[in-house]
Amino acid sequence: MPSPVEEQPGLLLRDSFRYSDKILIFPPPIVPCLACFDGVQTELDLRAKLLEVTGDLRSGSLVTQMVEALRLSGFLQDETFAGMKAAKEREFAQADFREPSHAGSAYPDDTVELRSVMDEWMAGDEKPELALTGIAAPHVSPGGGYDSYRSAYGLLGPEYRDRTFVILGTSHYGAPDRFGLTRKAYRTPWGDARTDTALVDELTRLAPGSIGTEDYCHAVEHSIEFQIVYLQSICGPDVKVLPILCGSYANSIYRGGKPEDNEDVKRFLGTLGEIATREAARLFWVLGIDMAHMGERYGDAFAAVANDGEMLAVGGRDRQRMERVAAGDATGFWDLVQERQDDLKWCGSSPLYTFLKVLPGVRGRVRRYEQWNIDDKSVVSFAGMSFI
Repeated sequence: MPSPVEEQPGLLLRDSFRYSDKILIFPPPIVPCLACFDGVQTELDLRAKLLEVTGDLRSGSLVTQMVEALRLSGFLQDETFAGMKAAKEREFAQADFREPSHAGSAYPDDTVELRSVMDEWMAGDEKPELALTGIAAPHVSPGGGYDSYRSAYGLLGPEYRDRTFVILGTSHYGAPDRFGLTRKAYRTPWGDARTDTALVDELTRLAPGSIGTEDYCHAVEHSIEFQIVYLQSICGPDVKVLPILCGSYANSIYRGGKPEDNEDVKRFLGTLGEIATREAARLFWVLGIDMAHMGERYGDAFAAVANDGEMLAVGGRDRQRMERVAAGDATGFWDLVQERQDDLKWCGSSPLYTFLKVLPGVRGRVRRYEQWNIDDKSVVSFAGMSFI
């Protein structure tokens, strides 16, 4: 992404999977040279490109520095990267629980401070409702989206503590048409949320082709972690959950057809739907989703400002999609997502579609909609919703 460091402009590279903890910033003149790392071009091509963009005859030493910086950081597809990847995935597979990956950054890692912040984030006029089937909340940083979080979680109370919360979270890093499951407890500063391993095992047994078991993406993903922190705050540390990471339905978006045209996806949706019907009285559904991602950070040619300029039209299109979701109209919602190959870049579209297909009679209500500048030139939209 563009470097957020004013005195170091250029392109910032980091590993979202956290196989590597390195961060590199390449100055603007060097950025075009990264295209040489495509598995086809040679170091001679890189040297020629560096000479072209810098005019520096010492391009040979620059090549060495650039290659070594990328290699040692684990940013090249080579043995160094393979070793880092294998070590991290092995570490996660062998762990007894899923470590909190965003405690101390997106929310406090001290329980006293976390309680104080949560009380502040949840201060409002929302009252618990007892007849709900589920809610949708953002997965944006709670510090930026707490009003929308509150509009959803303010409807819950301790009365729900005996439910199993089925959390459908966006998998930002998982493969398309795949669902990531884990049997591990989700640990946060509050304690360990218990994973319903019986349901994990049932899904894995009946729909194995669509599932990644002990999916490493859980180790780095925030879309479920934030929901568990809120649920624990309301229902207690040992809340029971079924955490499901939903990979994108990109094949459907870009090639046409419905997500369930993939037989593995169809089998997963069918199995989860059977569980939803059989266990309806003891399940509660939570969606960790954001909506549009617009502006320079997300590859657009304009600087996005919340609720202004281009974002006014984005807001109108967001609301059209939310209307279809609230109506329980999976087909109508997906038709809108497929328009222009989802140029709004709704990262929550796959959890939403999954939810609508699994609970076909559900109806929803938009409690709050927001747009938030995640940086000066980029905007994320999100909402709080409730379902009956």
